[in-house]
Amino acid sequence: MILAAAQISPFRNNTDANIQRHLLFIDRAAENKARLILFPEMSLTGYEREGADELSFLIDDARLHIFAEKARQHQLVIVVGAPIKIKGRLYIGAFVFSGDQGPLVYTKQFLHTGEEKYFSPGTDHNPLLEMDNEKISIAICADISNARHAANAAKNKTTLYLASIFYTPGGIDKGLEDLFDYSKKHRMKVLMANYCGNSYDLEGGGQSAFWDDKGAMKGKLDAGSEGLLLVERKNDSWHTHKVNI
Repeated sequence: MILAAAQISPFRNNTDANIQRHLLFIDRAAENKARLILFPEMSLTGYEREGADELSFLIDDARLHIFAEKARQHQLVIVVGAPIKIKGRLYIGAFVFSGDQGPLVYTKQFLHTGEEKYFSPGTDHNPLLEMDNEKISIAICADISNARHAANAAKNKTTLYLASIFYTPGGIDKGLEDLFDYSKKHRMKVLMANYCGNSYDLEGGGQSAFWDDKGAMKGKLDAGSEGLLLVERKNDSWHTHKVNI
């Protein structure tokens, strides 16, 4: 099995350009035989607060159809981030597309300070995915700063924890430390995708990474450049390499 974390630099207030960038990353992941690709928090719009409502997506948004098509075409699970409006409330969420269903929706459960002015926390949308004998849970950014989130994932017998984040250079070291702790304590693999470049006039800290279920970091990207971190399981071990975009 091959997994991919997409480290991207988003366009501000240009969702169409972000979608096209996603498609390039998805095609490159498929060329490298990936079975799953994970993008950062609110990747389709870039991280936004004040403008998130205007940029938001609905569950049946026509702009998402291309991702369902790509998932079917490549037999690839695609996890993209967006502000999502559900029954009139705005959430920080992720859409999950696979070849046989979709989209499934995950909503961020623990908000960063200041996000509560614009977004609602949500626990009603928390799918547990299954693929290639893996049970997969999703986390978005501040979710990983609350140990209860990973503990609940472990109670659900999660074996692969997907962390879709936007951490700056000042915060990424703590994020890496938390994810290491979760992988080791809960014996689950962790795949993390972060931004590089600027979003919301903040710098992304990059360093998208993967840990095995013993807490060993098997690889990470640098802080400043776009690319894919490809993670491949060979027998009982994991190997990583970078694909430049």
